[in-house]
Amino acid sequence: MSDLLLERDGPVATVTLNRPEARNAMTFEMYDELHEACEHLDRDAGVRVVILRGAGDRAFASGTDIRQFLAFKTREDALGYEARLSRVLSRIAAMTKPTLAMVQGDAVGGGLFMALACDLRLAAPHARFGAPVARTLGNFLAPTSLALLVATVGPARARELILTARLVEAAEAKAIGLVDEVHPAAALAARTRELAGRLAEHAPLTLAATKEATRRLIAAQSPGSLEDLILSCYLSQDFQEGVRAFLEKRPARWQGR
Repeated sequence: MSDLLLERDGPVATVTLNRPEARNAMTFEMYDELHEACEHLDRDAGVRVVILRGAGDRAFASGTDIRQFLAFKTREDALGYEARLSRVLSRIAAMTKPTLAMVQGDAVGGGLFMALACDLRLAAPHARFGAPVARTLGNFLAPTSLALLVATVGPARARELILTARLVEAAEAKAIGLVDEVHPAAALAARTRELAGRLAEHAPLTLAATKEATRRLIAAQSPGSLEDLILSCYLSQDFQEGVRAFLEKRPARWQGR
């Protein structure tokens, strides 16, 4: 798992997304490995808290590696991708142990939703947050991703963030509830470990029950199957244009078809 590192320090485990040269963009295999890591850590009775972070200081995770979308042609491609992302987001959210996202750089697209699937988010001042799909690829958010965002900032703010496709600075992210704490970059790791250590001392059954109750509330807000909307975007000419434009570093020429 060279692209996914797993470390243990007493009762605290740290999972590091390890593609700093690609701003920790997620490959499909990394999503699967992250799911496997969550399964392993949840079964380990010695682990009381899990930290999720990205390697380096530029990005927590910059979303999915866009090159993988070049081969998208069928409904199975589109629905399979969103199912893979939803599977790992649901697994992070279902962890019985507290999860902390240490956001030492940008959390964008899938990176944002992985951070939102964690219980608490601590960020460096230079970190940015957003899901600018309306400006970049022209794709769509799966129900799990949308439900996490709505549960965190409310429907009106969630809609505004997606429609404007803007990236939110750390200070604003804290003000609107996307982030719980903001600390200087040099102090972020120490503060995250300190908080993880404190949580590791708390009653595990109380924490697990609280997490599960919250997860059920978020699940109740899920809009259900949105296959028709997912396919309307992923199988469009606009999506193919968005992928090519992103990789060619030019503005997309949207046609609405």
